[in-house]
Amino acid sequence: MAVSNQPSFTAALLSGAVAGTTVDLSLYPLDTLKTRLQSSNGFLSSGGFTGIYRGVGSAIVGSAPGAALFFCTYESTKSFLYTRRKAQEATGVEVGEWTAPIEHMAAASLGEVAACAVRVPTEVVKQRAQAGQYPSSMLALRGILSQYTTIGIAGVWKEMYRGWSVTIMREVPFTVIQFPLWESMKEYRRRTSGKEGISGLESALFGSAAGAVAAAVTTPLDVLKTRMMLAKEKTALVPLLKQILRDSGPRAFFAGIGPRIMWISIGGAVFLGSYQTVYNSLTVEEV
Repeated sequence: MAVSNQPSFTAALLSGAVAGTTVDLSLYPLDTLKTRLQSSNGFLSSGGFTGIYRGVGSAIVGSAPGAALFFCTYESTKSFLYTRRKAQEATGVEVGEWTAPIEHMAAASLGEVAACAVRVPTEVVKQRAQAGQYPSSMLALRGILSQYTTIGIAGVWKEMYRGWSVTIMREVPFTVIQFPLWESMKEYRRRTSGKEGISGLESALFGSAAGAVAAAVTTPLDVLKTRMMLAKEKTALVPLLKQILRDSGPRAFFAGIGPRIMWISIGGAVFLGSYQTVYNSLTVEEV
């Protein structure tokens, strides 16, 4: 048996959909606790430990297409840049050792921008339900749509995509840290083991370690995103930043860091482990 090195669009699409749904559903309670710890209303006022699956409907709807969009864009971009690099090397152009990590950063960044088209409205609806503003994701969605008569279609659209900029600001640095680390650990494992492919378990371990590092570094941006999405009125980034510093101090930017690291560390293992497992099964070819 041999594993194909050429990324398949269909494999990336299906693998990403399975991975996204698996991780979001299995770790949803930790995500809820993290959201409530970061809420300006406080943990207990937002629901505490009760109703930890509130808003899960939004996650179910958005997980598969969001993750599928990410991995389709990521694998396609990575494959394009890899092919271009090999063509340059074939013509005698010297390529630096940092070229591959930079390619992974670029591919991951584009993947996140694509995924946020689905992820941001899903997060807005989900987090409002998680924080106790609405009993369910369906009612949270209806609450946003009901504003049509006062703010119009454009206003509803902006409300659904509230926090878009800060989400991109969080996700791009996160993936720029996580995915090059993940890819580097996979490449190191290939070199030291002499094997062409990576198992799902190995990918899970590497994904967990890379996710934990990225989660810790980007927690302040995650806090900003949560506060912006939960605010009763739309607030610009800089005034929100100043308000948090004034009301709660710098420590507020690390609220929920424990659950976030735990959630993303476990989530990285489930997400990238299940992705690699499904991807391997779809790209294995008979010799």
